[in-house]
Amino acid sequence: MQEKKFPSVLSIAGFDGIGGAGIQADIKTISALGGYATTVLTALPVQNTMGVKSILAIPPGVVRAQLETIAEDILPCAIKIGMVHNPELIEIIVDFLKDFPEIPVVFDPVMVASSGEKLFSDQTHILHMKKLFPRISIFTPNLDEASLLTHQSIQSIEDMEKAGKLLLEMGIQSVLLKGGHLKGEQLTSLFFDIEKSVHRFDTKKIHSKNTHGTGCTLSSAIATYLALGKTSLEAIALSQDYVYKAIFHAKKISWGKGNGALHHFFKEI
Repeated sequence: MQEKKFPSVLSIAGFDGIGGAGIQADIKTISALGGYATTVLTALPVQNTMGVKSILAIPPGVVRAQLETIAEDILPCAIKIGMVHNPELIEIIVDFLKDFPEIPVVFDPVMVASSGEKLFSDQTHILHMKKLFPRISIFTPNLDEASLLTHQSIQSIEDMEKAGKLLLEMGIQSVLLKGGHLKGEQLTSLFFDIEKSVHRFDTKKIHSKNTHGTGCTLSSAIATYLALGKTSLEAIALSQDYVYKAIFHAKKISWGKGNGALHHFFKEI
């Protein structure tokens, strides 16, 4: 009997005890879409659906050991990077990625939570983070994160276009700028590809309190589809559809007192 193999996707991200974001969301997403999830823990936020109370950093040496140990056994087909709120961790990840130039990397910066809380805004950290940019295949900031990085107010599609071009000038290969925070009933995201072409994705907004971990889910979905051999445009389109359905199927579920999670294992009826 021929062995069945699942493409492995490595998530380098923070913990989420309520299971909606971070490594837990990544594991659910990767598994739901047909990949095999491996993980490296970078931080342990203490949180619930109502917000983040504190963040415990994982020692950088432990993160390095996790990366090396996973890679020597299960080499990923794609990598998703989430919370790296310590500049030293960024240096370790940059050094690690030098040995694997062929592996696509999706970076969801996790600078601002869905609730609006800044998880970091230190300019020294941002300068370190930019060292990652040349190695990133697809960068997936939300509008608040893009605003922090570009020092621009983003209030419209036109502002998004300007911000996306500024992000490309920082050395990133491609950018998916998520427009979920714009006013209106339509959610628009813009993808700035390696050729500097702009692709627009429009979906109807779903009014739901269960949107915790949306960015984590989208970025790990993109990484999974890249691992499955899809192009960047295909991966983004399929991931947008998956996230839309995961939000839709979660909107009537009660998970916690605050912002609940998506339904990663929804079934179409």
